[in-house]
Amino acid sequence: MAEDWEAGGFGLYIHWPFCAAKCPYCDFNSHVSRSIDHDAWCAAYLSEIERLGAETTGRVLRSVFFGGGTPSLMEPRVVGAILDAVHRTWPIANDMEITLEANPTSVEAARFADFRAAGVNRVSMGIQALNDPDLHALGRLHTAAEGLAAFDIARDTFDRVSFDLMYGRQNQSLRDWEAELSRALSLDLNHLSLYQLTIEPGTAFGDRYDAGKLAGLPNDDLSADLYALTQDLTAAAGLRRYEVSNHARDGADSRHNLVYWRYGDYIGIGPGAHGRLTLDGNRWSTEQVRMPKAWLDGDTRETRTTLTPSDAATEYMLMGLRLAEGVDLDRYAALSGIDPSKDVLDDLIENRFITVQNRRLIVQDQGVMILNEILRQLLT
Repeated sequence: MAEDWEAGGFGLYIHWPFCAAKCPYCDFNSHVSRSIDHDAWCAAYLSEIERLGAETTGRVLRSVFFGGGTPSLMEPRVVGAILDAVHRTWPIANDMEITLEANPTSVEAARFADFRAAGVNRVSMGIQALNDPDLHALGRLHTAAEGLAAFDIARDTFDRVSFDLMYGRQNQSLRDWEAELSRALSLDLNHLSLYQLTIEPGTAFGDRYDAGKLAGLPNDDLSADLYALTQDLTAAAGLRRYEVSNHARDGADSRHNLVYWRYGDYIGIGPGAHGRLTLDGNRWSTEQVRMPKAWLDGDTRETRTTLTPSDAATEYMLMGLRLAEGVDLDRYAALSGIDPSKDVLDDLIENRFITVQNRRLIVQDQGVMILNEILRQLLT
């Protein structure tokens, strides 16, 4: 596995754990805090960059992603200090992508200009819905008008802006989603992330669902129709599906997320951040301490677990089949030591769920809806 990561590249994820409010559907490691010592957090991030940079000397860094939480609540000077340290620590790809997630409530023109001056060149906007009742139900603090105004500010400031929407919401009809997505597509987007609402255990929505108090969620048939409509509208607008939930014009794919999906190496820094690192011929799963105070105060922030070649092969298949480009079966065999069952492949091909061309396995449109089942069969 020594050089396998190079097929996917090398990235850095910075986790900012704070939000203005906790959304009821969110299972990310995010927290609401009345006061934040930005200097202390900056120092901690820089310390981790120095520590992990010493283990990865000479690697060309392809991308940096500030996620959360709500990283647009960070002081721009902290972002700038982190990026200065990044440039001192690793060689930088000529086209390095530096993304910052932003919620509309934290968007100001002057603040965004400061983020751009600090080195951010791409923003991912968490719009989520384009009508006020649904935004309120999702626990969002902005209105639809505020979301669109924030998007305009972002687009005026950055060359690359991603727009996030969530569908499969309570009491949402197929016609509702068609009108909403069509409105978003009329904004001449170059990248659109479209996620179906998932009820996660441990969230406020999860608790309501378990208590039978989350009415109006779509059944399986409507969920399938919503997904199919999403593919039709985005394709007609010239935004190809390059990943299950992500659509882009040519050249606008998220380079950082491609590091994940192509199973490259990435460093995760910040409370609860995960990473994958290949060191001395072994691939490691890394996880940083989850609670913000413990992470900020702790001398040991990270635990590591060795991944077996079989583990790595499974992860490669799990991530890679989400991509429209599929997975390289030779790479899978090099990791696992075996090919997927020929009988399984033949059956999936016959049913038009997958294709295999030049040793590349690609999930067809009709297979995406049963991707978990395809993975189960391939990995058994």
